[in-house]
Amino acid sequence: MTIELGILAAHVPSICHRENVPDFQKDIVAKMDDISKQIADLKPDAVILISCHWQSTFHHYVDVSPRHKGILTAFECPDIISDVAYDYPGDQELGEALVTAGKRARLPVIPVNDPTYVWDYGTVVPLRYLVSNADVPVVNLSITMAAGLDETYKWGQTIREVLNNSDKKYVFVYSGALAHNLVRGRHHMPTISEQALDNQFIDYILDRKWDLAKEMLPQYANVAGVEGGGRHLAMLLGTLENEYKPSFLTYAQSSGSGNAIMTFEPEKSLQGSK
Repeated sequence: MTIELGILAAHVPSICHRENVPDFQKDIVAKMDDISKQIADLKPDAVILISCHWQSTFHHYVDVSPRHKGILTAFECPDIISDVAYDYPGDQELGEALVTAGKRARLPVIPVNDPTYVWDYGTVVPLRYLVSNADVPVVNLSITMAAGLDETYKWGQTIREVLNNSDKKYVFVYSGALAHNLVRGRHHMPTISEQALDNQFIDYILDRKWDLAKEMLPQYANVAGVEGGGRHLAMLLGTLENEYKPSFLTYAQSSGSGNAIMTFEPEKSLQGSK
């Protein structure tokens, strides 16, 4: 089997609690609710999630914990995300397989198995919608600031090879924004220029011009301030590429950032459903 569904997901703090979601972000929540039904129908063996808010310095970390349980108060915004409990199963076997493959590829990959480690809100927030029953094992990944986009892309290719050689079904979540030059006031859109860059990147993906999207990413990430330096997008390009049919679902602002919800389904699955 392989990645049966890829998801570019949003984690803006104001959607953490459903009752507090502002009107201009409600479509984000609605689309992630729809995707959650798709995930439930797929019955995946695990969810792999890379979060722009787990920012490691030098190493690529893989959370191989057999259980993820904790209470999150986000240090970035404790007034918005406070005392949020989570409890998800992990997949230690899968996590350790990814670590082993990363090391074989000569990448600095290290496992984390520590019950005191607390998830970041880029992990917790999307999972509250996408896997709201907390009934699917999760393996989460850091973005690594000392790793450039090319190294992150290679790490994605390495992960893809592991998943493709498995007999299990996986969902991969890429948690992060597009343009991300933040300003005060969550109602603010990205600038017109930043929106144009977001739209061009999305169009390249929708047109399945993966090479152009990859070529565009470094300068786009620099100019538009793409979240995490675009590392979650490099991971997306490395793990998915040509065999996947992209769908654009929605786009909304948050304090000057642009947040797209997109899904990616393997062509064979689409053909089988016809």
